[in-house]
Amino acid sequence: MTTPILPSSPTSMAASAPTVARASDPRMTSAERGELIKLLRDSQVEFVAAVSALSDHQWNWKPSPERWSIGECAEHIMLAEAVIFGKAQTAMNASPTDEWEAATQDKTEMLMQIPARLGKAHAPQVVAPSGVLDRAEIMRRFAELRAASLKFVEETQLPVKAHLAEHPFPAFNLLNAYQWALCLPLHQMRHDQQIEEVKATPGFPAK
Repeated sequence: MTTPILPSSPTSMAASAPTVARASDPRMTSAERGELIKLLRDSQVEFVAAVSALSDHQWNWKPSPERWSIGECAEHIMLAEAVIFGKAQTAMNASPTDEWEAATQDKTEMLMQIPARLGKAHAPQVVAPSGVLDRAEIMRRFAELRAASLKFVEETQLPVKAHLAEHPFPAFNLLNAYQWALCLPLHQMRHDQQIEEVKATPGFPAK
């Protein structure tokens, strides 16, 4: 794959992702909050930079019939942003549990592997791109959703780690609201990599 011409690569950003706290306090530490805010902001810059200079031809070009175009990747990122943040909200609406540490142990380290694209994951239908939304609408909705998640991370003082919600993949089972928020930039960064793979595919339009 060609080297992405982005502010920072997803790999380097993942390496600086939030460190894992081993404290029993279910609130975010100041370091976790600051690092997650930075990750949310930096990954948004990365995504916008990856797609902003594309022509409509490049946006819609598909490497093959079964692979997504960059536009479809972008729509998936936006749809997943809504679903993932919705999961964080679902967790916060659930009663807190004293068993949160045992239920979510080592899950943060597992989440850090998401951007690496070590294996394929089938997107649930709810976040599958439809091709109906235009480019401006996709990017507008993404910006609004990311602003909402940033506001939550910046402002909440609640015990986010004590609030859990189910993950559809059995390997994760349960994640706490902090981990769901962490999924937002990590999932997006995974698909930023996919966008760069499309750009590197032979036949990608020059303009």
